Amino acid sequence: MNLGERVLNYVNDILSGKIPACQKHKWACERFLRDLERTQDEDCWFYFDIEPLYDFYEWCKQFKHFKGVLAGQYIELTDFQLFVAANIFCFLKKDTNKRRFLRVFIELGRKNAKSQFLALIASYITFLSDQTEECYIAGWGRQQSSLVYNDILAQLNSCPMLAGKYKDSYGKITHLRSGSVIVPLSKEAKKTGDGTNPSIGIVDEYHAHETSEIYDVIDSGMGARENTLMFIITTAGFNINGPCYKEYVYCSQVLDPENPAENDEYFIMICELDKDDDIKDESVWIKANPIVATYEAGIQKLRSDLKIALDNPEKMRSFLTKRMNRWVDQKENGYMDMSKWNACGRHIDWEEFRGQEVIVGVDLSAKIDLTSVNFETKKEDKYLIKNHSFMPEDTLSLRARTDKAHYQLWAHQGWITPTPGAVVDYSFIKAYIMEKEKEYGFTIKEICADPWNASQFIQDMDHEGYTTIEIRQGIKTLGEATKDFREQVYQGKLEHDNSPVLTFAMANAVTKSDSNDNIMLDKQKSTERIDPAAAAINSHVRAMAGNFNIDLKKMTEDYLKMMGW
Repeated sequence: MNLGERVLNYVNDILSGKIPACQKHKWACERFLRDLERTQDEDCWFYFDIEPLYDFYEWCKQFKHFKGVLAGQYIELTDFQLFVAANIFCFLKKDTNKRRFLRVFIELGRKNAKSQFLALIASYITFLSDQTEECYIAGWGRQQSSLVYNDILAQLNSCPMLAGKYKDSYGKITHLRSGSVIVPLSKEAKKTGDGTNPSIGIVDEYHAHETSEIYDVIDSGMGARENTLMFIITTAGFNINGPCYKEYVYCSQVLDPENPAENDEYFIMICELDKDDDIKDESVWIKANPIVATYEAGIQKLRSDLKIALDNPEKMRSFLTKRMNRWVDQKENGYMDMSKWNACGRHIDWEEFRGQEVIVGVDLSAKIDLTSVNFETKKEDKYLIKNHSFMPEDTLSLRARTDKAHYQLWAHQGWITPTPGAVVDYSFIKAYIMEKEKEYGFTIKEICADPWNASQFIQDMDHEGYTTIEIRQGIKTLGEATKDFREQVYQGKLEHDNSPVLTFAMANAVTKSDSNDNIMLDKQKSTERIDPAAAAINSHVRAMAGNFNIDLKKMTEDYLKMMGW
């Protein structure tokens, strides 16, 4: 079977469902077929030539795998890789015979031969060109930049045909005949990219880039070239405010035939699980893993990684982003998957607490900062929480700037009570708790607080007749509740009142763990405020223990309805 047939068969297998693929992968295949059809039009500015694919294919066969189950064998491109290469190399401009696609974005799960494929492309273009090519490889850190570079070097060193035709010195590979070079860059050495004249830019694991500065340095230097290639290849990540996610969103729009952002010079391949796919369903793993999921050892590794992630939720973020190529709105060591948290939010009226027993969690921070209370009850099989915070009026605007938070807006909306002066007046907190109980007719069963900074508050509430519980801030006390609170959210069994202050805190919260994978919120590593989240965990320590009585009022009402009274 010739290469053209292999590519077309692959496209047809994807579109027919013979090979499971995500929606965006299917869109890429549909785009390929549309572009082939466009080339039949005399007015089309590009054409398709299969010969460059044969050239690239033969180039790749000169090198050997040096990692994984195929180590030592000569490289044979998969149909997936042939499809990608056909798009990059075979669509050519009619006026110049140069590549049509100037930019490439590929996003798929890890261990799908990304570095190897990039290395083959880099050496193919730089070594076989008639011009002096400059290829720059950019990771966010020096180590990441070196991964593809080292793969290129390993491939070249294992190819007898290329002996004596290149040199590796001063941190770059030089092709002796053409003078073409391959150089790794990183943010530590980003200034070395200034003044260069790149023909190829390879941005590796773009999800790890905090800014687009390295990408911009390479891209801005390409103006003098007419046959450039800017290449982004990455897995998904968790920073939805970073440059990679923004590029992912844009590329998704380019692929979408219903709402296209037209860009005829941008090739895009995104392999991910679809929104409703079950990560436990092995048949969908190939959607994010077009190579790994085609052989038994790869499937076995995915099984192993999933088991670890299911047993230890702290590993789930990594499994979803790295293995299933799903974007997850959760920071490193982050406590909460914010998409799941947001799904559990709704308007909760105080009237829903009427007749209930309620546990109140309190986090009394230093008096100049945010202080929070959390009201938690359980109705039927769901926990309900309402959260409120307090902050000194005199420091509200200052804290809004230093914490980069909308405290003033949230105060205006009623989520934060500003207390007079420069320190929190705890009498406002005591009054707020007692007034809510009286106004809405619920019973406060316990008030739970960290004894640090709260001894006077605890004594005062004791004198008011409340039962107070000291919640020691250690893994032994908080570990089980911290895990269970998150589990209730993920199962949709905990509903919160969409407090933007509590949501801000949940997004900020990171965890620390002990040797047995018990966790608690880590206030030292949480650089932004987490006080409302800490108050919620304090209440849940006691709420999860089932410290509620039966709702007699609701039981009576249900009985009367059943009897028709």
